[in-house]
Amino acid sequence: MGTIEQGVKQAVENCLKVKAGERALVITDTQTIEIGSALKAAIEKIVPQGMTKPTGEVQFFVMEDFGQRPIDFPQAIQNAIKLADVSVYAAQGAKGELQTFRMPMLKAIEANARLRHAHMIGITPQIMKDGMCGDYKEIQRISRLVYEKVKNAGTIEVATEKGTDLTAQFSPRLRWIVSDGDIKPGHWMNLPDGEVFTSPANVNGTIVIDGCLGDFFAEKYASLEDTPVLMEIENGRAVRESIRCDNERLLEELSEYLFENDANSSRVGEFAIGTNTGLRELIYNLLQDEKFPGVHIAFGSPIPAKTGAKWDSKAHVDGVIKYPTIIVDGELIMDKGRFRLE
Repeated sequence: MGTIEQGVKQAVENCLKVKAGERALVITDTQTIEIGSALKAAIEKIVPQGMTKPTGEVQFFVMEDFGQRPIDFPQAIQNAIKLADVSVYAAQGAKGELQTFRMPMLKAIEANARLRHAHMIGITPQIMKDGMCGDYKEIQRISRLVYEKVKNAGTIEVATEKGTDLTAQFSPRLRWIVSDGDIKPGHWMNLPDGEVFTSPANVNGTIVIDGCLGDFFAEKYASLEDTPVLMEIENGRAVRESIRCDNERLLEELSEYLFENDANSSRVGEFAIGTNTGLRELIYNLLQDEKFPGVHIAFGSPIPAKTGAKWDSKAHVDGVIKYPTIIVDGELIMDKGRFRLE
């Protein structure tokens, strides 16, 4: 466990590699303003404000300044993104804001070919001291080993003692992405980092989500250890009649999310393997927990700009599966949550 200052330094200097004279912006909210302000201060030490040339600026946006949450994506932030070299989003999620704010923001980010963006949705002081203080050289090493195992995979099987038993199939036309904290121009990554992911061509079987869920669900429901979500997946889509969960309110909200957003919100858009081996336990915050060694899948958007998928959705909700066994084309690469790579 490190400090917030060490986590900020890692994000600014090692992941984003901020340089003198660059245009930068930080987007935060009132709940996360301590971290947002620390990131701004660290960037300002490198790209000081007040220069006579139109460079070296650090713009700072607090989401509540634009109205009551959830908010729409403001033109002022869109304009700033167009001109920026580096940006950080460090804020908490609000129900509905994935569609109204974060997806439009990410599209604006992806449209700027020189921008390096750190996406820190749900960041907390605990995560800054934990996942953001990891050994990123080791995370990058493990991520590369996993990538070499899966990059040409035809089939990956995932099973757990809790009942997950699913098979995912993959297409060479869809890209596997290494997300290891090394943010390059024209790219964005979630921080803390450590995952290798793609969009699967097909998924079938049973999934038991016993870690946590993404979007607004993580903050609202936290651990699913005692109330796991079980469902069947057929031909890449969740089967509504199969979903089970002892938390009736969660069951109702998740069913609405999956089946009443759009035509693809119940479709498996992402298959990912967490590679941050510095993490020792789940904290039931998706931003960090999806990097925990194991598997998570997401229903909804396949992040087409990254994976090359030809479809999309306005939804995207991840589900973390704890301590899986992973078999890639017959080869064991993880046994009950422990990598078997070397």
